[in-house]
Amino acid sequence: MSSSPAGDGEADIPLDSSSTEDSGHTCTGESSKQETMICSSSSEIKSRAVVKYSAAPPPTSYAVLQEKTDLKLPPANWLRENPQLGSAGTTVLGSSSKSKPFSSFGMAYDFIDCIGDDVDVVSDSENIKKLLKIPYSKSHVSMAVHRVGRTLLLDELDIQELFRRSTQTGDWAWLKEFYQRLMDQKWQRKKKSKEHWYQKAILSKFLYYSINGDGAAEPVPNDLVDEEEDEDDDNEAEELRSSWPTTLTNSPPDEDDSAAAKEESVSVDGQFALGHVSSVPNEQNLPTLFNEGENSQGLRNDFVRNIMWTFEDIHMLVGSNMPIFGGGRYPAVSLRLRDNNKPINILTGIDYWLDNLMCNVPELVMCFHVNGIVQKYEMIKTEDIPHLEKSTFSTRVIKDIAQNILSFLKSNCTKEGHTYWLFKASGSDIVKLYDLTTLCEEAEEECENPFTLPVAVLLYKVASNLVLKTHQNRKHYGTIRTLLLNCIKLLDQDTHPQIIASANYMLSELFQLDKPTEEDEGESLRAGGSEDSYSDEEREEEEELTEESDENSSYSRAQRDSKAVAVIRSVVELSVPEKYKSTHQIRPNCSFPVSQDKEERCRHVLSYVLKGLKAIDLTIKKESDLPAADPNIPIPLKYEERSTTGACTPENGLSLLLERTGIVLEDQKHPTRSGMIPGSWQHRLKMQLFLKASKAYYVLSDAATNLLKYGRALRYIKLSLQCYDSYCSVSGALHPHVLHFHSQSLSLCGDIQLMLAQNANNREAYLEEYNYQTKEDQEILHSLHRESSCQAFNMATDLSMDSEYQLFVSCKCYEAAHELLLCDALKDGAGEQLKQVLKRLGNIRNEMGVFYMNQAAALQTEKDVKKSVSVAEQEIWKKSFGFFEKGMKDFEAIGDRTNTALLLCNTGRLMRICAQAHSPVFDDLSRDEFSPEEALYHNKAIDYYLRAIKSLTTRESHPAVWDSVNWELSTTYFTLATLLQDYAPLSRKAQEQIEREVTEAMMKSLKYCDLQTESARQPLYQYRAATIHHRLASMYHSCFRNQVGDEHLRKQHRSLAELHYSKAISLFLSLRDAPCELLRTLLERVAFAEFTMAGQNSSAAKMKSLTAALDIMTETRHAFQLIHKELMEEEMEKELDVTEPGESSDSVNDDGSGLNIQEVIKLIGVFEPSFSFLLLQIIKILTTIKRKPSSKEEELLKTYKSVYSKLLRAEKNAPLLTRVKFYIELLNQLKAETESNTDS
Repeated sequence: MSSSPAGDGEADIPLDSSSTEDSGHTCTGESSKQETMICSSSSEIKSRAVVKYSAAPPPTSYAVLQEKTDLKLPPANWLRENPQLGSAGTTVLGSSSKSKPFSSFGMAYDFIDCIGDDVDVVSDSENIKKLLKIPYSKSHVSMAVHRVGRTLLLDELDIQELFRRSTQTGDWAWLKEFYQRLMDQKWQRKKKSKEHWYQKAILSKFLYYSINGDGAAEPVPNDLVDEEEDEDDDNEAEELRSSWPTTLTNSPPDEDDSAAAKEESVSVDGQFALGHVSSVPNEQNLPTLFNEGENSQGLRNDFVRNIMWTFEDIHMLVGSNMPIFGGGRYPAVSLRLRDNNKPINILTGIDYWLDNLMCNVPELVMCFHVNGIVQKYEMIKTEDIPHLEKSTFSTRVIKDIAQNILSFLKSNCTKEGHTYWLFKASGSDIVKLYDLTTLCEEAEEECENPFTLPVAVLLYKVASNLVLKTHQNRKHYGTIRTLLLNCIKLLDQDTHPQIIASANYMLSELFQLDKPTEEDEGESLRAGGSEDSYSDEEREEEEELTEESDENSSYSRAQRDSKAVAVIRSVVELSVPEKYKSTHQIRPNCSFPVSQDKEERCRHVLSYVLKGLKAIDLTIKKESDLPAADPNIPIPLKYEERSTTGACTPENGLSLLLERTGIVLEDQKHPTRSGMIPGSWQHRLKMQLFLKASKAYYVLSDAATNLLKYGRALRYIKLSLQCYDSYCSVSGALHPHVLHFHSQSLSLCGDIQLMLAQNANNREAYLEEYNYQTKEDQEILHSLHRESSCQAFNMATDLSMDSEYQLFVSCKCYEAAHELLLCDALKDGAGEQLKQVLKRLGNIRNEMGVFYMNQAAALQTEKDVKKSVSVAEQEIWKKSFGFFEKGMKDFEAIGDRTNTALLLCNTGRLMRICAQAHSPVFDDLSRDEFSPEEALYHNKAIDYYLRAIKSLTTRESHPAVWDSVNWELSTTYFTLATLLQDYAPLSRKAQEQIEREVTEAMMKSLKYCDLQTESARQPLYQYRAATIHHRLASMYHSCFRNQVGDEHLRKQHRSLAELHYSKAISLFLSLRDAPCELLRTLLERVAFAEFTMAGQNSSAAKMKSLTAALDIMTETRHAFQLIHKELMEEEMEKELDVTEPGESSDSVNDDGSGLNIQEVIKLIGVFEPSFSFLLLQIIKILTTIKRKPSSKEEELLKTYKSVYSKLLRAEKNAPLLTRVKFYIELLNQLKAETESNTDS
């Protein structure tokens, strides 16, 4: 019972002021409770009782019967139902001491929070009393003991009733034979005497009189009187028979009762009482395994009250039916009826004392009678009961007995799921403990243990309850796993598939796939993974007591009885303090498998999922409609060449991926493909298993992707989507969290296809990974095929050999994921994931744009003659541009300025490729003048680059992208200017206009050359800037030479040419790796000076110009020095090549500095005549001067003649290195002389 009906009882009502309320069916121990201290024998016994549930009304005052009241006469209210008496008054037999064999399970089901950790014992109060009286009583004891974690469940095991049933049904025959062979063959149930039934009737009538003191004696209906007078043992036998649940045994119902049995019997698969079980994360509830409040068939909690009783350090959940009344000095008293002629013995005193302690009743009211005639009342305090005359006992001894029995049971009842039998024969002092489960397994014939199912159900419920507590604390995972594994071990899959399937699903849920296992959590899982979660203190105690227990323990395997687990050789030992100590050696080798390896965790999950699916599939009978399949034959994961299948259209691709993504499908009214009924437990549980498997395969795929195992990753994501496909086939509605997960799966699939496209070189290895299958995967696939064809996502998960198709599939996966996140059910809570998907979508569209852009560039290199642009080229441009445009929109939607700039930059590059395609080239590989189409596409490229700069706003936002865009923009301007300059469109534009456009483009290119920032591109920027200045100088040089008439314009061109030559030379000098460019620029500048001199008439002016030109020529020594250095390095490499013949000379030249020898020779061919001409002209002017030359001029003349003479005598066929060295010497000589004359 989960709760008492309204008005029928109250939960957690303290019996008196000494105990306070404790709310609900919980066992948290958080509420404050006042302990009731009972002093006995000058020592304290701690006892505390808290009512967890009560079906009785608040205690009312009892009626004091008048003296001489005849209790043999029934009162008017006799045997009428009364909540004050509860079950104690519902039968003529009064308060029966006979408890039902599953009474502890009824309580355990209702107070599941207490089971496993907080409570040591769960039992009927009568069983507790019987155990504590063992040393004082000669009566037999027969109890079933079950262990769940730290908790022991005790129930009376009526052997004679079992044997009677064995005679009728054949059950327990193995136990009957075992008992008769090894135990007490002559022991028989004694028939109850007439005196026994007489005393029971007197007690019942007394209790009814006590709640109705004014009621006169009245005739009682004959059927009740007849029942009272019927002393045949059949009544008792019927009472015992009804205590065993019919559904838990194999006895068939009578034909006449079949309808009623069918109506009342509750099958375990559908309605066994457990309640709603929730799975762990994501608020996914398991199907309702057991209906709450239907703990029928002997598993109901029938006690009037359930009490949490703490006796010393022992915590017990007990059930009690003792009537409690109010009145006297205390709000609660218990009533007892005693024959005045019979003194109270020690057993009765212990009974009374324990009853009052358990129910927290401070006072006992004793009514004495003689032959049924009331004599007197006597009030006895609970703490005084142990000191009554002739019934004196030590409370400390009772405490020692309780502790010893508990330690004995805990030390030997070590296996969860096993049924232990604690037995003491009548008149014997020996107590034996047997493992009935082991005995049952060893029996030759198949036999059934009726405790198996209730134990399995309890293990399941405790595990389920721990699962609900484990959201914040994972330390119980090991315990949960052990409980569920033991539950599964107890049950037959054919008989109880629902519990097994549900338990396997819960086992799979213990492995958190979306969270990494942290070290501290791992330790807690290992610590909590043994078969009993004891504290560290108890583990230390175990180590300390091991040796002592081996020496002092008086229980061991019996010498004669090898079947006993343990034996107490004498009940007297139970009274010895700490005679038995629990070593708590429970479940040492069963721990929760904690692994940092995701694949291992997922494999655990999939193994449990498969077991759950197998259990469900066994219950589905409609197998004739399914194709016969051998689970040992792999289901192939095929790949197809695109050439044979053809490309899938974009519209079809997206619609296929979205086929299974409806938010709310129509409710299923017809059976599924396998025959499952929608709404059944199979249907609900299979959905959860499919989804769990899908998530496990998703995590495996993600892990494989991180390891760069893309073939394996694609296989796992295929299995994940196949599981999802089957989930959709049986699901009537797709909840938001499921759609969210599906979006993640499609996104991951897109990632994998993109990686496969980018790593085409390893396709053979990926294909091998993709086609590999484990047997477990095959079996799961076969289970999936019972519900679905699993074809919905084939397009997304096939392994293609075509990079273009893989990019296309990747794009479609991202688009489908994006569409999902935009649906009404997800759009409010998918902010971060939507951003990630849009980023991926923008990236794949960029990849596809680049793919087609590279195709367009390749087409241009393949054509020998570019006459006109083909239609194929234009289609490729359109595809590339379309993807770039869509990608930009994706990045703009999430405010990603950096990636937007990158796509704008790529679009600019595409425009430059388009411009290059429009450049006219003739058959002789020469080209025509710069075309308007080229100008158009170059200007479009410039616009996109400028937009990219604007998107980035500043370099600080992303320096690398900023520098890249700057470089591309500078390059575009430079290319445009170069083409305008080299292939001037003179047919369309005037020379002056072209010069202005060239100058403007060159200056803009120069503007974006970042010469200040230190970066890898700085040398490139410097070279670019030097080249621009050189080209501008050359252009102004040409304009100066060709300009006629306008002297102002000529002077301007001359000035600009000088300026740009100077800047170009300065930049080339700083580079130190462009000697040819430096030499050429210097020679051009010398030529510019020579041309300037040609227009001069006076000798002084000419001398000035010649001297300036010679100074420029002298600067060429820097270029020759760089050339000499590179030539020397090449010579050294050639010498090394001679010593190491493994390398060819070609490879050395290729790996050298890249010096263009032919260019050097060509430039030397210009240098020598120019140098000779300058020297000759200066010598002529100095020798023809009319005035007497100064000493300085004479020295210069001498030097000039010497240099000129050496230059004329130089060997023209000397090696290049020698000639360069010779020029350096001449230039240095000239420079030195010039500087000395200047200084003087």
